[in-house]
Amino acid sequence: MQMRFNRMEWAGSVGDLGTLLPLAFALIMINGLAPGGLFLSIGLLYIFGGLYYRVPIAVQPMKVVAAYAVALSLSAEVITASGMLMAAFLLLLGSTGLTDFVARIVPRAVVRGVQMTTGVLLLSKGVQMVIGNGDFQKLQGSVEPFLSSQSIGPVPMSLLIGVAFALVTFLLLNNKRYPAGLVVVVLGGVVGALLGAGNELKQVTLGFHLPEILPFGLPTWTDFSYALLVLVLPQVPMTMGNAVIANRDLSFEYFGDESRRVTDRALCMSMGLGNIASFLTGGMPLCHGAGGLAAHYRFGARTSGSNMIIGGAFILLAVLLGAGSVNVLHLLPMGVLGVLLFFSGSQLALTIMDVDNRTDLFIIVVMLGIALASNLAWAFGVGICLHYAFRMGRLSI
Repeated sequence: MQMRFNRMEWAGSVGDLGTLLPLAFALIMINGLAPGGLFLSIGLLYIFGGLYYRVPIAVQPMKVVAAYAVALSLSAEVITASGMLMAAFLLLLGSTGLTDFVARIVPRAVVRGVQMTTGVLLLSKGVQMVIGNGDFQKLQGSVEPFLSSQSIGPVPMSLLIGVAFALVTFLLLNNKRYPAGLVVVVLGGVVGALLGAGNELKQVTLGFHLPEILPFGLPTWTDFSYALLVLVLPQVPMTMGNAVIANRDLSFEYFGDESRRVTDRALCMSMGLGNIASFLTGGMPLCHGAGGLAAHYRFGARTSGSNMIIGGAFILLAVLLGAGSVNVLHLLPMGVLGVLLFFSGSQLALTIMDVDNRTDLFIIVVMLGIALASNLAWAFGVGICLHYAFRMGRLSI
């Protein structure tokens, strides 16, 4: 598929910032990851992913790792150790073909359950950010941590901004002249600057900043063992379900035969290589999420030109601004990021519209309930067990 760099590709390129930036901010500010290395590794994976797959591909934080790391205030050494362990695991699966075996035993209903559940979770997170109750906002004790004003009367600033930008998004969602994603991000940055986030730019120094290799040194065996038990083992089922199988399925649904390079093995290999780069530069563990792909697609991405745009932007931020790159991204209010997350989640959840089998719908609903009560890894396992129990005639609904 030939790359395009029109307004829709620009709009689609920024569609997933609502997922990416809040977790990146938290991991930098709370866990001490290196901003330059983090954004450089994201940009490189976007670029090389786009060049290889030739269709849009998402780059996201590994959400289980990020959530636990932030909640427990884990050290940068433990987080980077988890990224290296995930890289080894993914490269093993991709190089041996074991991922094909895993894909064969995961039924379509479970894939749709993963997509539905991830979509609802993203949508819910978006609403939380708009009302000022997102995880990063609670950690910072502020609904808009980088704005000078937090409310107008009793109404939180994030809610005011979120509602206004949600209306803008609805009005422009299918507008090709003024693409919603591009308008929301550009206008959001302007609003953020006018409301006080422009002060963040005072800490930015333009220059040439190459990331330090292993900025935190090599993790110890204790770091690796702790990361394996606390971060990696809970992350593996979600990565296989959402970032590999569901992602490959969704890419084929969107792009048909153009996505023939998006295979389970290739996704494992690219994520593995991306996480080696992230480990070396002090970044966060990365994956290709189905939710991120839905976000890029919903806001207009149709070719890998969108990957070149967002990947190039992150690389320029990292190389030209170094640690100051995070300050530029603080211009986007939390309410704006919440709106992006809301629409990307709804797009992913709607993938269940092709399911008309009562048993499959039951599996999807059960997976959603389990994920809301615990996590997606448990939902993934229960969904597979239910499918085979129904198939063998042990259960009926």
